[in-house]
Amino acid sequence: MEKIAIFFGPLNGSVHRIAKMVAAKIGPEKVDLIHIASATTADLDKYTKIIFGISTVGKDTWQQKFDNNDWSKFFPAITTFNFTGKRVAIFGLGDHITYAYHFVDSMGLLGKLIKNQGGELFGKMGTEGYTFQDSEAIVDGAFIGLPIDEDFEPELSEGRVTAWVNSLMKEF
Repeated sequence: MEKIAIFFGPLNGSVHRIAKMVAAKIGPEKVDLIHIASATTADLDKYTKIIFGISTVGKDTWQQKFDNNDWSKFFPAITTFNFTGKRVAIFGLGDHITYAYHFVDSMGLLGKLIKNQGGELFGKMGTEGYTFQDSEAIVDGAFIGLPIDEDFEPELSEGRVTAWVNSLMKEF
């Protein structure tokens, strides 16, 4: 049985918690959890089904182009990796209150990079039930993956993850 890789970062925070929740819903024996800070493109090569977990952080981090987080060394690797033949899904964490105009933007940025490198994205979610002003993660009226707000809507996370995983496993 081919395993699904869940690449996530940062470690020991909300993204990690949601990554473990996604893995549990899929079935822990079917998933490898990989912290993005120690991941390489060789790790990506090992899998045809990949889930990325990323958070959107504040304006300072966007202006620094991710120089100070777990994704900083991996974004350049993604720009050179050939995702052709890979089935990719993304979940993104964001704060729909404080960053209403940038809700889960990192998920959108990551999705664009993957598509530019031949990847096919799965696990789109409708915008119903979400409150925000703008998001780079919306394409053709839907989120390109699963948005989660652990800051202001943690009580919705498990239900959203369950629904997303159930839908994603039909596509994957």
